[in-house]
Amino acid sequence: MSVLMEIAMFPTDVGESKSRYVAEVLKVIEGSGFNYQLTPMATIVEAESVEELCALVPKMYKALEAMGVGRVYSVIKFDIRPGKKNRLQQKIDSVKKHLKHEQ
Repeated sequence: MSVLMEIAMFPTDVGESKSRYVAEVLKVIEGSGFNYQLTPMATIVEAESVEELCALVPKMYKALEAMGVGRVYSVIKFDIRPGKKNRLQQKIDSVKKHLKHEQ
């Protein structure tokens, strides 16, 4: 099974720039060993189960909490597909294939 989780998580009470806080959250994701892709608006993480990804979320929050933040905003979306793997890249490759046929 392939489960993609798109997550944006950052503090709202620390000023305008959020990059150092996002970097701490990414360290947690990197430590998990899951494949991920950082985008300008969110991070996409791939695992084999919803449970694995749901267990990662509180760890991400704890990293921000350890930085002394008082309020955290988070948005999470899941794309769950049994019988597939490596969709983090395959979904992009599929779209690019169609772009080549259109040109």
